[in-house]
Amino acid sequence: MAHDNPWPNEGNTGHIWDEDIRELDNPPPLWWMLAYYAGFVMIIFYVLYYPALPGPTSHTAGLAGWTQVKEYHEDFKVLTDWRSEKFAVQEQALTSKSVEEILADKNLVNYAVATSKALFGDYCAGCHGSGGMGNVGYPILADDDWLYGGDVNALYQTLVNGRVGNMPGYGAMLSEQQVSDAADFVIAMSNGKADDAAVAAGRDVYNTIGCAGCHMPDGSGMAALGAAKLNDKVWRFSGDKAEVMKTIKHGVNAVGDKNTRPALMPAFAERLGDKEVKRLAIYVHSLGGGQ
Repeated sequence: MAHDNPWPNEGNTGHIWDEDIRELDNPPPLWWMLAYYAGFVMIIFYVLYYPALPGPTSHTAGLAGWTQVKEYHEDFKVLTDWRSEKFAVQEQALTSKSVEEILADKNLVNYAVATSKALFGDYCAGCHGSGGMGNVGYPILADDDWLYGGDVNALYQTLVNGRVGNMPGYGAMLSEQQVSDAADFVIAMSNGKADDAAVAAGRDVYNTIGCAGCHMPDGSGMAALGAAKLNDKVWRFSGDKAEVMKTIKHGVNAVGDKNTRPALMPAFAERLGDKEVKRLAIYVHSLGGGQ
C-alpha cells in the first residue's frame, strides 16, 4: 500500500495497492439506503405484529395473535381432515373389524403398518428399540420368541392389558453352589446340551425346585404363564452366567426383593384407544416375529 496519494481529490480513502488500485469513499446508492431504512421499519412492524418482547411472566401477544402452537394446530387439523376424508374406509375398517379380520385383508394390513410407524416410535421404540430390535432388559419384537404368545390376538391382548412378569426368587432356598449348578444347566439347555453329564447337578436342582412346572422339562416355556423358553439362545435378560444366577436368586418382580428383575409393560387401551391398539398389534405382528 502506497503512503503517497497520487489522487488526492478523487475521494478515495488513501488505501492504495499495486500502484493504482484504491478504495473509494463514495456514498451508497439511494436504493441501498432506502432498503436499509426500510429494515428498521420492518423491525418495528414485526415487534408490533408478532409476539416478540419478553416480560416477567409472559410476552407481548402481537396484533396478529399468531403463535407457532396455534399454527401447528391449524395445520394439523387440515392434515387430519384430509386424512379422514381420503382414508375414511380404511379407518372405519380398523374401528369395526377384529385384529384377525384386519390381518386377513392384505391391503388393510399394509395401511395399518404404514400408519403405525410413528405410533410405534412414540410409544414402543423407547423400550423395544427401533424396528423392535430390543434394548437391554426389554424383549425383542422382531424374532419369533414370545413370552405370552406371538399370534395377533395375543399381541392385541398384551397391548390392551399390559404384562407383569412373575418369577419367584430362590436365593433363600438354594445354596450358592446350587444356584451356580442351576445356572450351568440353564445355559447348557440353551446350547442344546441339557443331557450332558457335567450339568447333572443343575438338572436335579431345576427339577426339584419346580422350574419345569413353568419352563417345562425341556425348557420350551409356557406362553400362558409368560414363562420364557430356556432351550433357545434368546435371553429375556442375559445369558451371562452371573446374570442367570441373579435371575435365579432374585426372580422377576419378586415382592420384597430390591434386587429382583423388573419386568413390566403398561396397558395401552385407555391411553391410545382400541383402534390405535389394533394398529400397533398389526405392526408388531409384521416385524417378523408374528406367529
